[in-house]
Amino acid sequence: MKILLLSLLACLVVALPLASSQKVKWCVTTQNQLEKCKHLAKATELDCHQYSSITECMKSIKTGEMDAVTVDGEHVYLGGLVNYKLRPIIAEKYKEGGCYAVAVVKSDSDFSIKDLKGKTSCHSCFQSAEGWNLPIGNLVKSGILPFESDRLVKAVSQFFSHGCVPGISKNTYPELCKSCQGDCTCSRNEQCSGSEGAFRCMMNNNCQVAFMCHKEIPANDKQNVKLLCMDGSRRSVDDYENCHFGKEPGRAVISRMDADSNHIYEVLQKIPASDKFSSQAYGGKDLIFSDSAFDLMKLPKNMDSFLYLKGDYFETLAALRGGKLEDPASDRKIQWCTVGHAEQQKCDSLQQIPRLECRTESSVDDCIKKIMRKEADAITVDGGQVYIAGKCGLVPVMVEQNNERKEELVVHWHHLSCFDMTKCFIVISVVSAETASYYVVAVVRKGSGVTWDNLKGKKSCHTGLNRNAGWKVPDAVICGSNPDCTLYNFFSKGCAPGADLQSNMCELCKGSGRTLGDSKCKATSTEMYYGYDGAFRCLAEKAGDVAFVKHTVIGDYTNGNGPEWAKDLKSDDFELICPTSKSKTESFTNFKNCHLTAVPAHAVITREDARNDVVSFLNEAQAINKELFRSENGKNLLFTDTTKCLQENKQPMETFMGTDYMDVIKKTYRNSTEPDLLKACTLDNYTVKRSEKTG
Repeated sequence: MKILLLSLLACLVVALPLASSQKVKWCVTTQNQLEKCKHLAKATELDCHQYSSITECMKSIKTGEMDAVTVDGEHVYLGGLVNYKLRPIIAEKYKEGGCYAVAVVKSDSDFSIKDLKGKTSCHSCFQSAEGWNLPIGNLVKSGILPFESDRLVKAVSQFFSHGCVPGISKNTYPELCKSCQGDCTCSRNEQCSGSEGAFRCMMNNNCQVAFMCHKEIPANDKQNVKLLCMDGSRRSVDDYENCHFGKEPGRAVISRMDADSNHIYEVLQKIPASDKFSSQAYGGKDLIFSDSAFDLMKLPKNMDSFLYLKGDYFETLAALRGGKLEDPASDRKIQWCTVGHAEQQKCDSLQQIPRLECRTESSVDDCIKKIMRKEADAITVDGGQVYIAGKCGLVPVMVEQNNERKEELVVHWHHLSCFDMTKCFIVISVVSAETASYYVVAVVRKGSGVTWDNLKGKKSCHTGLNRNAGWKVPDAVICGSNPDCTLYNFFSKGCAPGADLQSNMCELCKGSGRTLGDSKCKATSTEMYYGYDGAFRCLAEKAGDVAFVKHTVIGDYTNGNGPEWAKDLKSDDFELICPTSKSKTESFTNFKNCHLTAVPAHAVITREDARNDVVSFLNEAQAINKELFRSENGKNLLFTDTTKCLQENKQPMETFMGTDYMDVIKKTYRNSTEPDLLKACTLDNYTVKRSEKTG
């Protein structure tokens, strides 16, 4: 019994996150690294331990024996796999631009990237990003270099007639060391090692193509060489940003998913930069941290190996492990990402729609990440989420239509024979892009005396925290660039579902209306004042003085429209206030002249490579299923309930969003913290402010 209890306690110790008072157990792999680590430990709470390899370090971090190790992009990828479940928590920052992996040939050669089979090649180093992982991975992804299972190196040895791959096993693959000028190692004992060596060997006719870092091409030789591009073209070496295999990711510190990343970061920041990023005194290069780095950055909590490496590099490494990635078939299933149980139920009820599969996640952010990883294909999101998705490489491909012109469209649609899909889609396609938006308005009760001039200190009703019409837009318009202003301190109290229950922005919320319980101020349909209808109800029931909603809400919930609670409401009982008419109110019909801004309608987002499949699927779905835009067990499930049809969008994200709304989003993020997912998707180790470079 005593042994069992001790075993359980040991398991608990491993499972618990790192305590802030504990030392950080740092893993190193060489004696030189260990010497440097012990020196760094004099300045802070580091506990240094040497293991035989990065793989052994990752195993020890998984079990809790170690806490962290600094690794390159390949090991960020490997650490994120299911057998380790590690994630990058801290990244290095660099003053100079990163390294692009390129294929360099002599200008007088006459072959392209598609003619590489049978040629001779020089690589900077085996399994390096620029000399192996990125070029070979892209050749595999494109189908130029096929291989089976774990026989990659053998496939490379058969693809090139011979070459020099420093670091490869000379005895096992002698043909891949044939062009070398030394011992075929990634060291000074091999003249062809490193990017400089690979280029030199190519120029000395030891090989026909050099796979290397673009920065190591000597300026004096630029006119004598060309780059081979994946599209089959040949370009100037100065055009490397448009002709490369990918950009080498910066090195990162990896740890367990539950690690106390704040504590680890604080421990490392106690070490002077001159000690952290210098290795000469210990007889090596890039020991623990890169010598070229100048600082560390703490990564967002939701950062993982996929987000850190970006999709292209992640897929390239996956291709190196599994071979050519299969192209999706045109009639493949479309995996729709749902958020929560109610959306999953609706999605499951639509199974008569051909090709539909449902995938559920706990949040829109998780769905965006799932779509990026090709584990799902599409989801409908609001404009603010379109912005984040766009920064993560996704695109808006279909837009909800729900205004008066769209209702006329639906009448025409039903008069047509919608078995004739071409006619139906021709009618849909003529709707102008202008209809795919709505106006954000501030609604007050008629005769209340509330104007834009005296809005401060009033009680407010919001669709939800960080929602477009209900929060982001009024926050940007009211507070502007004033860092001291927030909607929390501008209004006396309010209801913004999703806010902290103890804050003033939950005071007006009602929950389910029966018992407060856990539903009060929740960003779900269980909160009576959640969403467009909820914010308007908050105003109509005189809980609040102003409601921030979209312009169609008054018409949708008055004059006999809407649910039971709205049956006695008259549209003339409500008015608009706006910044352009500060001391007076305007008729609710004058929304085009009295609004906060125009906002893009909710849109379906997907990957660019899935665009055509998702569009054709949705066109087919909306033609055969009338329940697509109806919610039985909730509100606005999968699509907004007022949607009449979906219109294809071919505009890029910036054009679709519009300049004014993009400015609103950027202004909002200047006054508050950027969402973690946005930070993760826009991370660049190599882009630093001028003040950081010179300060």
